[in-house]
Amino acid sequence: MNITQNNPGYASCSAKNSRKPVNFYCAAPHAISVELAGDFNHWHPFPMQRSVDGWWLAQVELGHGHHQYRFLVDGKPMLDPHATGVARDEHDEQISLIAVS
Repeated sequence: MNITQNNPGYASCSAKNSRKPVNFYCAAPHAISVELAGDFNHWHPFPMQRSVDGWWLAQVELGHGHHQYRFLVDGKPMLDPHATGVARDEHDEQISLIAVS
């Protein structure tokens, strides 16, 4: 968070540069591994944690704005059915979008 001192006794805050934890969930009860890759981690797959009910979880600190990502379920790309939106990457493959405010 940026805090600027404009004059004595007055401060203004901007949340645009702050980061907040965002939870990602993927339902893949029969998967051996699920990873999360996105523009926020330079598309390097990050392992998600399996829960007992078949959901896979990951928490990532994201800044304000729109972010692109996909799940890799046993190495195969999978869209998030609960994503804010869907776009196409530079290889014309579909990717999930999330908006963080």
